[in-house]
Amino acid sequence: MHEMSLAEGVLRIIEENAKNGNYSRVLVVRLEIGALSHVEPEALRFCFDAVIRGSLADGARLEILETEGRGYCLGCGKEVTVAARYDPCPDCGAYQVQVTGGDELRVRDLEVE
Repeated sequence: MHEMSLAEGVLRIIEENAKNGNYSRVLVVRLEIGALSHVEPEALRFCFDAVIRGSLADGARLEILETEGRGYCLGCGKEVTVAARYDPCPDCGAYQVQVTGGDELRVRDLEVE
């Protein structure tokens, strides 16, 4: 389950930002997770709750914003929505779709005290 190591990485980001931002408690963590990121949001939520215990984010609410997969089709030259990597273009059926978005996992923002 790689979501555990991802949750630990999110906690490291929070702790590093706390040093620079001079805050002592995190109330809300907003993550952006792309549909093509290979991250299971509910598994990440479970791992996040376990990882933050005893940290400055203990009790923080995790908000997950899911983004759709996006790609550029070399066949028809259109920007398209894709549900999975290596799917054909929904417009022309070509398999030459380069992913342009939806593969990210990032801390969007934090609400802190």
